[in-house]
Amino acid sequence: AITSGVVEQIDLLYKFGGSPIGNSRVKLTNVDDCVKRGFIEDGEDPLQVAADQLIKDRIDVLHVIGGDDTNTTAADLANFLKEHDYSLQVIGLPKTIDNDISPIAYSLGAKTAAEESANYFSRIVSETSANPRMLLVHEIMGRKCGWLSAAAALHYKKLLDERTVPEMLGLSKNRCRIHGIYIPEMVVDLNFEADRLRSVMDKIGCVNIFVSEGACVDQIVAEMKSSGQDVTYDAFGHVKLDSVNPGKWFGTKFADRIGAEKVLVQKSGYFARSAPSNIQDIALINDSAKLAVQSAFSDGVGVIGLDEENHNQLTCISFDRIKGGKKFDYKRSTEFMNFLKDIGQI
Repeated sequence: AITSGVVEQIDLLYKFGGSPIGNSRVKLTNVDDCVKRGFIEDGEDPLQVAADQLIKDRIDVLHVIGGDDTNTTAADLANFLKEHDYSLQVIGLPKTIDNDISPIAYSLGAKTAAEESANYFSRIVSETSANPRMLLVHEIMGRKCGWLSAAAALHYKKLLDERTVPEMLGLSKNRCRIHGIYIPEMVVDLNFEADRLRSVMDKIGCVNIFVSEGACVDQIVAEMKSSGQDVTYDAFGHVKLDSVNPGKWFGTKFADRIGAEKVLVQKSGYFARSAPSNIQDIALINDSAKLAVQSAFSDGVGVIGLDEENHNQLTCISFDRIKGGKKFDYKRSTEFMNFLKDIGQI
């Protein structure tokens, strides 16, 4: 319940972060999963059950906060209700740090997550001196899209450029740098990279790499299946990334070949996505929420977002234009391409 007391203290939420209202991992068109989890009985239609509940609760407007799976599920529900002569306005707010919703330029929280991923690594990088010939793997969220890893890497580079690193007692900026970055959109030549990283390891005694959690997943899944290992999937049909462990996979692939004595895999995803929003995201959240309410009063239906196909204007984008799995076109990012050149990856 959003009471007057909640509204009076709403500023506290800006400083807290996370998702206080909870989260849903339900796909209403996946009947088997809904039965398995006890949401419906055998023979029931999850869309019908959800629609009946909305009608019973006299809901007129449903504001949906989430990524592409959440918003496309909401669209399924809206279409079902429309076909059954019940008018429900569904207005989505794109909140996924992967920043992988088309045609939305930036999803809510993505810029904060990029900064926080960089901040996370700025602490973890000190572990490079905890063991001789350390391979430090920073795994970052991004199932299909490498935008977050790239943005985090560029932000970390900026932090390091501005940071004074004492060149003494084994410390150096080179030991703190990112030496490789691997994202889902890249074809990774493991042989070339292993040789390149071996020379880095031999020269400075450590290697630091950034890995999107979706990098090389198809290759990892194929290897798992060929060796008889089980691959698990979620209700939306996605491979459960915890079961394939791309960070660990990259660490294993490189360890012997670059002469690493220890491999340390650190995941920043939950740290980054639970952080309080930065100033840029708070402004975008406020503007988006206001437009969502305005759209509700004007019978709008769709997802509120910065429309890349309309000069990044904040608008209510129709559901039929919303697609998930937007890839990061890294070759069009001059800053990121220069970064790859600087570290010798291209």
